[in-house]
Amino acid sequence: MVRPVKLRKLNFNPSVTYFKPRAIPLASLEEVELRLDELEVLKLCDYEGFEQKEAAKKINISQSTLQRILSSARKKIAEAIIKGKAIKINKKENK
Repeated sequence: MVRPVKLRKLNFNPSVTYFKPRAIPLASLEEVELRLDELEVLKLCDYEGFEQKEAAKKINISQSTLQRILSSARKKIAEAIIKGKAIKINKKENK
C-alpha cells in the first residue's frame, strides 16, 4: 500500500523563476527544474543555517525525507553550474 503524501508547509514564494548563464539566450539552454520544496529546503539548510531536524519540523516532514530532498536539490544545482544549464523554479508543483 502506498503511503499518503504529507502536506508540507512551504513559506517561501520566490519572485524569480529562472537563473541562467550570462550572455547565452534562454532558448538555447537546457534546463534543470527545481521544485518549490527543494528550494525551501535549500533556503532553510544552506542559506538560513538550520539543522536538518529543525528544518524538517518547520515544513512538516521527516528528517530522512528532508535529506532526500536536499540531496536532490544540491545535485540539480551542481549539474546546472557544471554543465551550464538554466535553473527553472517550478512554482506549480508540490511533491
